[in-house]
Amino acid sequence: MPPKATSKEAKTESADKSATGNGASAKPKRQSKAAVEKVARSYFAAVADRDPDAMASHWHEDGIDDIVPLGVFRGPDAVRRLFAEMFAAIPDMTFTVEAITADSKAAAVRWRVEGRFSGGSFQGLEPTGRQISLRGCDVVEVEGGKLTRNTAFYDGADFARGVGMLPARDSGGEKAMKTAFNAATKARKRIDSLRSR
Repeated sequence: MPPKATSKEAKTESADKSATGNGASAKPKRQSKAAVEKVARSYFAAVADRDPDAMASHWHEDGIDDIVPLGVFRGPDAVRRLFAEMFAAIPDMTFTVEAITADSKAAAVRWRVEGRFSGGSFQGLEPTGRQISLRGCDVVEVEGGKLTRNTAFYDGADFARGVGMLPARDSGGEKAMKTAFNAATKARKRIDSLRSR
């Protein structure tokens, strides 16, 4: 029968298991701010290069891309399909990173997109030939050199105006739309008031 391990030996063995992945509670390796920023810059360089395959290669297999105005896309293949569709829909799209701020877990990336919606359809919308100009921000979370989650924000109404779904800001069309909306709201309120008597 082997001799019983001392308390010190048991602690050392436990630490070794955690470090080599044989323990149940192995902690992820600590990463630097510079490493996180490097992954973020590499990923958004792939966006600027209009390369959906290179973009997908940055993602963890269980990664989640939460593009708030569009929806949630799970895994590298879903990200690849979405951006392949986007690049086909806006053939001259340019993507510019304006600023990156990172810590040891995540990076916030402020960006600008411009291009003409003149190619294929995008998310069920047929191309209108209209010029799009959007500003937004992505917050990418990085672990082990891969993206595990992204939360992307941009103004969905600006996108809708750009493609022609909504009238231009402060235009006659927008004023007419607001007038019609307000009239419908007042009518519903009157109907609700009469029903409650």
